[in-house]
Amino acid sequence: MTSIIGIFVAVANIAMSAMTPIYPLIIGVLILALILFVVITYNSLVQLRNKVKEAFSTMDVYLKKRYDLIPNLVDIVKGYAKHETDTLQEVTKMRVNAQKDDLNAAINSEVKIGDALQSLLLVVEKYPELKANTNFLDLQERLSKMEEEIAFSRRYYNGSVRQYNNSCQMFPLNLIAGMFGFKTLPMYQVESEQERKVVDVKL
Repeated sequence: MTSIIGIFVAVANIAMSAMTPIYPLIIGVLILALILFVVITYNSLVQLRNKVKEAFSTMDVYLKKRYDLIPNLVDIVKGYAKHETDTLQEVTKMRVNAQKDDLNAAINSEVKIGDALQSLLLVVEKYPELKANTNFLDLQERLSKMEEEIAFSRRYYNGSVRQYNNSCQMFPLNLIAGMFGFKTLPMYQVESEQERKVVDVKL
């Protein structure tokens, strides 16, 4: 930003040295207004980007709590449905893949883990003894609360991303965004058919 402001000032000095006294004042005011616009826009974009990071961090806390429930859930189901190995392995695999630092990869994995959990809970429907297991019922209740918290934090995250992306794409803010390398961020969209139906953990 310092180099850009320096260029503006240099151009202004050259322009003012070649003009009558009234014009340097006008040019100076315009240059000052431009500098203020750049500074205010830059700070606004930084603030919005930090808000997105904060929103994702909040959502990530709930997602990690859900990750911690998955191994216990898989172990309990495995005791009653040992032959459902494909479903159990898929849930475990999605849990590992979801724990990534890259934002795009993490969001894509979260959509898949929603599908995997939905498949696991459909398996449970086949086993009445499992549905009556007290440990499973406790995990079921905790998972249900966790899904509600994730849904709420996801809405907050998407709202923050939408506001930030609009600033990056709307003219003339997009000029400043492009100049300083601000890029649009992914929204947490429910694209899979299973997750659109919402993970129903109350069996």
